Amino acid sequence: MELRKGDIVNKKSFLEKGLFAREEYEGLLVSSDTVQQCYNLGVQLDEDRILVVDQVQEGNVEEKVRSWSGKIQEIQKAYGSGNDLQNYIK
Repeated sequence: MELRKGDIVNKKSFLEKGLFAREEYEGLLVSSDTVQQCYNLGVQLDEDRILVVDQVQEGNVEEKVRSWSGKIQEIQKAYGSGNDLQNYIK
């Protein structure tokens, strides 16, 4: 499955194409995408749903992470997220 900005996907789909994934800030996930040769940024909406908020090249990851970090809770509220988010590692 090719991820696109605005998609809501399950954790497995968000993580499956990358060599790594990590949670930069609580609720903001970054996963490499070896197929599209970019990094996917996603906001965790609940235990198994991730909203793809951006796709960036390697040189822009840190800037975009900082940019999105202040919007995490606002996005989660807009999508009716609960507070039961779980940390995970691939």
